[in-house]
Amino acid sequence: MATIRKRRNKNWQAVVRFKGLKSQSKTFERKTDAVVWAKQIEAEMHRGSFVDTSESESVTIHDLIERYLGPLDMSNRTNRIAKSCCDMLAKELGKYSCARLSPSHIADYRDKRLKEVSPTTVNHGLSMLYKLLKLAQDEWGIPFPQGIPKVKKPKRPRGRNRRLEGDEEGLLLDELSDNQVMISVFIVAVETAMRRSEMATAQWQEIDWQRQILFLPKTKNGDTRTVPLSDRAIEALKATPNTGELIFGITANSMSQAFKRACERAGIEGLRFHDLRHEATSRLFEKGLNTMEVATITGHKTLSMLNRYTHLRAEDLVHRL
Repeated sequence: MATIRKRRNKNWQAVVRFKGLKSQSKTFERKTDAVVWAKQIEAEMHRGSFVDTSESESVTIHDLIERYLGPLDMSNRTNRIAKSCCDMLAKELGKYSCARLSPSHIADYRDKRLKEVSPTTVNHGLSMLYKLLKLAQDEWGIPFPQGIPKVKKPKRPRGRNRRLEGDEEGLLLDELSDNQVMISVFIVAVETAMRRSEMATAQWQEIDWQRQILFLPKTKNGDTRTVPLSDRAIEALKATPNTGELIFGITANSMSQAFKRACERAGIEGLRFHDLRHEATSRLFEKGLNTMEVATITGHKTLSMLNRYTHLRAEDLVHRL
């Protein structure tokens, strides 16, 4: 039942009470507005379609972010990446309440970020936002009367498809001949499809020489992974100087810089260190391994991502026909 009363400040307060539901109240400057609102709320309560938005009105996106990040261990690389996304969301959208966040707010955020970073980075931010909103709705009991607001994600750019061509592998090995660590890094990269960060943190104690496997306790996505080592990879590792716990003893950035300088000396253009992961993934398929086998080695979570790293040459598939 609705009650309309005049306040001392001359505003009008509408109060709606309904058995089994929390009473609702709202203040208006005009009595007619209070009456219209009260009738609408009463009707929704009678139909069973009423949604109490008081919590979603009071909880901001910044509040959601703090609740989500609170229990996370920031020593985990995946969680640090998530925090980076959340920090940008808090900066641009944190002030809006869950009830007031609209598609236009998100679209403005998307368009502004597209002027600063790549579409892929923008998509990461939007995915994190939708994850927070869905978590709030499904697990934290925060309602979105109009549904979770969504916008169209920017189209991802076409992935790189650069592979080693011609005698580029031989040229690079020649340029790296005075650096055994980098020779080993290069060979292990093209033989295992390991990420640069994974090689930089790989330890001697994680190698099982007899079974020819390398255990990775911490990967980019936070999972563990066991990488099979080819005979060529084993030979490269055995030739690597053992100077401490880490197999290669250099940082991920040092690997990229040394590789870049070798490419420049060899006159190789358009090749990046990360392209070796594309090269290795493609070689695994060319050896006849199936999708699940390759994904197990590379650590790709989805078929779509694995596909972005696979670039098979038609001439290499002729013999399969």
